[in-house]
Amino acid sequence: MIAVYILKSDQGKHYIGSTVDLDVRLRRHALRTAAKTTQQGVWKLCYYHQCDSIEDARALEKKVKSFKGGNSFKKIINGEVAEWPKAPHC
Repeated sequence: MIAVYILKSDQGKHYIGSTVDLDVRLRRHALRTAAKTTQQGVWKLCYYHQCDSIEDARALEKKVKSFKGGNSFKKIINGEVAEWPKAPHC
């Protein structure tokens, strides 16, 4: 599944990424082979948005990263944006 995703660490930090295969990418984060998240605690998938192409995913990832810390990002992580379903275990 091509997607943009938001992970949350046990330290309360968020990581935004995009991938062509969400399951494989999440396994890499869990195995700590993803450079940006290796030393920042345990990460869980909290939100994701499925995309039609990797180009769309990269553009949306960039847009969401520009929101980080702002009201739009807070709406996503508070579950107020229908297009961003909350993962069941977050």
